[in-house]
Amino acid sequence: MSPLATEPAHVATPGGVLLVLAVMLPVVAVLLMLALGPRWTRRIALATLAIGLLVTIAILAELLRTGEALTYVVGGWQPPLGIALRADGTSVAMLAMTALVIAATGCFGYAQQQLDPATSHGRAPTSFWILLMAVWSALNAIFVGEDLFNLYVALELLTFAAVPLVCLDGRAETMAAALRYLMFALLGSLLYLLGTALIYGSFGTLDISLLSQASAEGPVFPVALALMIAGLLAKAALFPLHLWLPPAHAGAPASASAVLSALVIKAPFFLILRLVLDVAPPQSAAFAGQFLAVLGAASILFCSVMALRQARLKLMIAYSTVAQIGYLFIVFPLASGSETLPPWGTIAWTGGALQLISHALAKAAMFLAAGAIAEAYGHDRISDLGGFGRALPISAAAFGLAGLSLMGIPPSGGFVAKCLLLTAAVIGGHPWLAATILAGGLLAGSYVFRVVDRALATPAIPLAPRKPIPRRLELAALVLAVAAVLLGLVPLQPFAFLQIGRPDSLTAVAP
Repeated sequence: MSPLATEPAHVATPGGVLLVLAVMLPVVAVLLMLALGPRWTRRIALATLAIGLLVTIAILAELLRTGEALTYVVGGWQPPLGIALRADGTSVAMLAMTALVIAATGCFGYAQQQLDPATSHGRAPTSFWILLMAVWSALNAIFVGEDLFNLYVALELLTFAAVPLVCLDGRAETMAAALRYLMFALLGSLLYLLGTALIYGSFGTLDISLLSQASAEGPVFPVALALMIAGLLAKAALFPLHLWLPPAHAGAPASASAVLSALVIKAPFFLILRLVLDVAPPQSAAFAGQFLAVLGAASILFCSVMALRQARLKLMIAYSTVAQIGYLFIVFPLASGSETLPPWGTIAWTGGALQLISHALAKAAMFLAAGAIAEAYGHDRISDLGGFGRALPISAAAFGLAGLSLMGIPPSGGFVAKCLLLTAAVIGGHPWLAATILAGGLLAGSYVFRVVDRALATPAIPLAPRKPIPRRLELAALVLAVAAVLLGLVPLQPFAFLQIGRPDSLTAVAP
């Protein structure tokens, strides 16, 4: 293990400054909103969305220019005494995905609030913008964090920003769903913190880079990692710890559901990915990968069937979220690598990353489209939505395009992701995972076509919306759905961008 740093000796690089800006910009926006009041909230939020997108583009450009991970050491003190921020190719991909979804969700929220100008500057819209900025900051902190305790702090900030979004309307059922979400999240936090304490007591550091070089002999390390992963699974809503997610989506605003499904539950998965690939000893990583793959496969099959049985559109999409999350967890045994090939050099790693990003874009598009439909008709009962595509063609198109990615239909990003995972399962000798991927695609097609059929139906009595929906409200969903499809046109190999900042071989990270 590296010796303790005794003096500050770090010069901030442009990339490091950009990482700090990505985390702190939404925080500054929240402070300005609180200081200037509701009349300025939306203006500050829209300006922050624009600047945040530019900062993310600058981070992406800097990573491509340097060809190595961007780092920033807080206060100039090197770990383990200090705290470091680090962004490799995978982290920057997560930052870019987050910025795009947050911007689209913000545009949807702005257009939705314009439908009722009398309340557009009220408490609920103001709270929405503040919480959205807080979620953005916490997510960025998780994606660039290197210290396990600071990642715990960021996870808690994410939880306490996401939970109020669920119950923003203050109704009794949404409050109950938010409390259930909070209970699961706090249980997960307790387990994660306990594991962190065990690691710190054994190794005297919580820096991920230093832990990857530490000797992990003895039972403490595997036990600590098991506790942390179990806690993160509760936050990620993987089967069978998914019970909080469908009720939370059922009554939440569409913009909150989009952020929760596309981004919030991806943060704990990202940390599990780092724990298994960067921290866990090889034997523990292999066992954890097999266990997570079993849960992932069960999640795909069980929750896809549950999605088929739902009468409400948002509940169907919510169960679909849990099912699609399962694909991320079957990546672990498929991307186990070998003595000469690290996990991030496999096609399964590329497929998992594409699945993560395409699912985020597609699922956010679906929830925003469902929000426009519910806004127009006052409900989201699938059986009573016959012919809604005639009144809301953009929302119907957005839902259909997003569904292509979930089903794995070319040329969508979901098709490429599932094709790579299927190939890796067949080549790697995992027929049960290959069968699960195929079955999940068929089940996804069943519940997506169920809604598409309603959109194209011709009812005896034409379905009339209760209020007109401006096209700009629907465009946010369409942009995200198109982006999910265009991901399928990304040139493939084990994606070079995702490997930026990763060690060149297994010997570089082996404990």
